[in-house]
Amino acid sequence: MKSRLLFLLSLWLVPLANAQNAKHEFRGAWVASVANLDWPSCNGCSSSVQQTQLVQIMDGLKEAGVNAVVFQVRTESDALYDSPYEPWSYWLTGEQGTAPDPFFDPLELAVELAHERGMELHAWINPYRADRGSSYPKADNHVTNTHPEWILSYPSGIKILDPGIPDVRDHVTGVIGDILRRYDVDGIHYDDYFYPYEGTSDEDDATFATYNRGFTNRGDWRRDNINLLIAQVQDTVQTVRPEAAHGVSPFGIWKNGIPSGTSGLDAYNVIYADAVAWLEAQDIDYLAPQLYWSSQRSFDADGDGDLDFNRQRFTTLAPWWASVRNERHIYPGVAAYRAGQPGFEPEEIPTQLRYVRQHADLDGTIIFRARSGILLGGYGLADSLESDLYRNPALTPTMEWKNMDAPGAPGTLSETWNGDDLTLTWSAPTDGDAEARRYAVYRIPSPTAPTFPDALENPEHLIAVTGETQIVDRPYAASSPWTYVVTAVSANSIESPVSNAVVVNGRAVSAEERPSGVLALMPPRPNPTTGPSEIEFTLAAPLAVTVRVYDVLGREVATLLDGEATPAGVQTLVWEGHTASGPAPTGTYLVVLEADGERRMERVTILR
Repeated sequence: MKSRLLFLLSLWLVPLANAQNAKHEFRGAWVASVANLDWPSCNGCSSSVQQTQLVQIMDGLKEAGVNAVVFQVRTESDALYDSPYEPWSYWLTGEQGTAPDPFFDPLELAVELAHERGMELHAWINPYRADRGSSYPKADNHVTNTHPEWILSYPSGIKILDPGIPDVRDHVTGVIGDILRRYDVDGIHYDDYFYPYEGTSDEDDATFATYNRGFTNRGDWRRDNINLLIAQVQDTVQTVRPEAAHGVSPFGIWKNGIPSGTSGLDAYNVIYADAVAWLEAQDIDYLAPQLYWSSQRSFDADGDGDLDFNRQRFTTLAPWWASVRNERHIYPGVAAYRAGQPGFEPEEIPTQLRYVRQHADLDGTIIFRARSGILLGGYGLADSLESDLYRNPALTPTMEWKNMDAPGAPGTLSETWNGDDLTLTWSAPTDGDAEARRYAVYRIPSPTAPTFPDALENPEHLIAVTGETQIVDRPYAASSPWTYVVTAVSANSIESPVSNAVVVNGRAVSAEERPSGVLALMPPRPNPTTGPSEIEFTLAAPLAVTVRVYDVLGREVATLLDGEATPAGVQTLVWEGHTASGPAPTGTYLVVLEADGERRMERVTILR
C-alpha cells in the first residue's frame, strides 16, 4: 500500500514526457547477500524460509519489470552455492563451512527461479575480499587458513587476497570458471572492492619485490594487477560460456576532477581500479559504474538550510561514462536505497531512469538494492517501475560482438479461453542456430493483419517475456481484434521468426470503461493549512470506504475511515492535522481513499 502511494506521488512531481518504455533495455537489480542485506534476511534461518524469501524476491522483481538479477554468491572468499573451492558462507547458515540443512543450492535455485520468470541471472562475486573485519570464526578450508601467504591485512581488520600474486589470479579465475561450468548463469559480475578504500601503503612490499614484472611505479603495478585479472576472467568466459556477459561495477568516479567539475574519491589512485583501461581493451562486456549520487545541480546536503553544489552529479557522470564506452555497454548503477536522503526526493530515481533511457549510449541501469531499494524502499519504486517506467517488459540489450544467431520459431501457438482469461500455449523450437533462452509474447491491435517483423518494433506490443511456454492474458473487448505471436529469444536477445498468429476478440472490460463507484475526491481545504483539513468525496453507490493519510515516505499517519460502510452521495471528513504522536509537522501529506477496488488521492500541505 505504502509503495503504491509513493509511486503515484512521484508521478505528480515528475513529468511523464519522453518516458516511453524501450524494447531493449537492461533493467537490473542487485541482490546482496553480505550482512544479510537482501537475501537471506537472516543467517541460520531454515532452508524453507530462505527458499520462500528468494521466491518472493524473484516474484517482486519480475512484477516490477526487472529483467536481470545480479545475485551475490561470493562475499568474503566464501560461497552461497556448493563450491569445491571455498566454504559455505556464514551469511547463509550462521557458520562458515556449514551447508544448508535440509540441503539446497541457492545459486541453482536462483538461476531456476529467474529463468522461469524470463529474467537473466548474473552471478555476483567479490573477487578479492577475504574478510571484511568480521568476528565470526573462519572455516578450516577458508583461504585465510589454507593460504595465509596470499593475504594482505589492513589496520581496519579487512583482509584481501593479494592482487599482485599470480596464484591469487588463478584461484579467483578458477572460482569463476567453476561457476560458469556448473551453473546456467547469464553473466559473471563483480563489484567495486579491489584494493581497499582505506588505502594501501606498504602492505604489499614483499609482493612488489617478488612480482613487480618490471614496474617501478607501485600505482601502475597495482592497476595492472587488476587489469590482468579482468583479462584472465574474460578469456575464461569466452572459453567456458561465451554467451555469458562479463560485467564489472566500479566506483562511479574514475579520477578526481574527471569529468570537469567532479570531485570525490579517486578510484584510479585509491583502489587502483582503471575501468577505462578495461573498456579500451574490451575485456568486459558491460560496465555498471556506481553513480550513487543525485542528479540535482544543488541541494541541502547537510541539513543547514543552504543549498550545496553537487560535485558528484549523476547527469554529469553518466554521459561521461557513455563517452568512453568503446563499443561496450554502460549500465549506470542507481542508488534507490538512498530514498529519503538529501537529494533523493520522490522524483529522483525516476528522473535518473528516464535520463538513462533518453541517452543513446546508455543501455539500461542496475538498481541497488532489491529489497531496500525496490521492494521495500521508500517512495514505492516497485510500483513506479511496474505501472510506469517498466510498464511493458523489455528484452536485455543485444551485444553485437557476441553470437548473433537466432533460435528457430516456437512451435504451434494455440489459445484456450477460461472466462475472460486467455491462455496461450506453444512449444520450444526444434531448429535454429541458437538455443531459445526465453520467449517474447506480443499482443497487437489488428484492424488489418499486422506486418512482421515491423509490428514487433513497438514496445507497447510486447506484453510478456517468460522462460515458460505458456502465459495467461486478459485482452479487453476492443473495436478491432488482437493478434498474438511469440518469438524465441537467444541468450543475446536475438529473436526468432514469429510463431503462427492467433487472432482473438477480447472479452474483458478495459479499465477506462469500467464503471466507477467513486465519483470524486476533492482536494482538501484549506490547502495549505495550519490546522484541520476538510476532505470531501462523492460515491455513486453505498460502498465500504477506507481513507488514510500518509507522509512522503509512505508512513501512515492517520486513519479517517477503515473499511466502513458509507452511503452514496457527498461525504465530508475532517483530518485534524494530527498523527498518533501529536500535531503533524510541516510537510506534504497524501490523503488516500480506497473503495470498490479503486484508489483516489490528493495532497495537502501543513504549515506549522
